[in-house]
Amino acid sequence: MQGNNERRTDNRLLCAELVEAIWTDHRGSEWRRIANLEDISLSGVCIQLETAVLPGTPMTINYGDGQLVGRVRYCMFRQGSHFLGIELEDGCRWSTKHFRPKHLVDPRELVEIALIRRQNQKTTENGNLRESALSS
Repeated sequence: MQGNNERRTDNRLLCAELVEAIWTDHRGSEWRRIANLEDISLSGVCIQLETAVLPGTPMTINYGDGQLVGRVRYCMFRQGSHFLGIELEDGCRWSTKHFRPKHLVDPRELVEIALIRRQNQKTTENGNLRESALSS
């Protein structure tokens, strides 16, 4: 979600899962909201939320029977929602052993599939051209 400002060194996996976001605002009020988990890596997550949250705000993400703890690095308004990048605290790392979102996709696999499809399409097109030339 950060575009050219990407700083995450770990592989980012796309996902779709409802989680609970908990934070305390600058006035000391605690907020609890359901958020959509957009992507996840060993060291961070991106969530979609209807509420803006200031960068630097500590945040807890509850899922199932576990939690991730971190700090909001950015909050961008896009397509009617706020997208928050949360850097996980040292010692707090995500693992599929503890939490595996139901919809989890590695974008690198999608690129590989697209490249294979493109190569297969070119091979088929070349084969069709040869058959047309031979039958003419």
